[in-house]
Amino acid sequence: MDSGSGIIEVLTADHREIQRLFDRIRSASPRGDERKTLAEQVSISLVRHFTVEREHLHPVLRRYLPDGGALVERRLDEQRRIEELLTSLEAEEAGTERFGHLLLSVLDRVTEHVVEEEQLLLPRLQALCPADVLRDLGRKARRAQASAPTRPRPGAPGSAPLTRATAQVWGPWDRLRDLVTRRGRP
Repeated sequence: MDSGSGIIEVLTADHREIQRLFDRIRSASPRGDERKTLAEQVSISLVRHFTVEREHLHPVLRRYLPDGGALVERRLDEQRRIEELLTSLEAEEAGTERFGHLLLSVLDRVTEHVVEEEQLLLPRLQALCPADVLRDLGRKARRAQASAPTRPRPGAPGSAPLTRATAQVWGPWDRLRDLVTRRGRP
């Protein structure tokens, strides 16, 4: 992704990466450890994606879309539900029936999130928000992804300033824990 791309391109690139992980999950053996590792990778990607949305997308939605406040509140609820599922999924043993059900719920909810965002929300934002603002947000989003937390926290704050402040603490801590535990690695 080039440095001139905006937040819309950053978010849709995230969606493509998550979709590739979903495709790999679907083709992996239901009983193998590969699915657990892939589910951890999905969790890492989604938590980073949601952090970027809370820090950078949500404020611009509130500012430029007439119904932005209500949209953001609905999206925050949706993100919390997905993060609750991710937390439950990570606590389950791979290959169990419950793991399969939770994984399917994550795939369904995230797919709904992506479709709504790409077909309804982002086109409206692109039409109403100045291009230079979107480009600037893209730069900020890429920086935020690099330091964002990687573990789901359904109770995390939804406001941009609090998300930014807590990400500075949780991000390095999560990456260290992931490194030590080999989370998301085969």
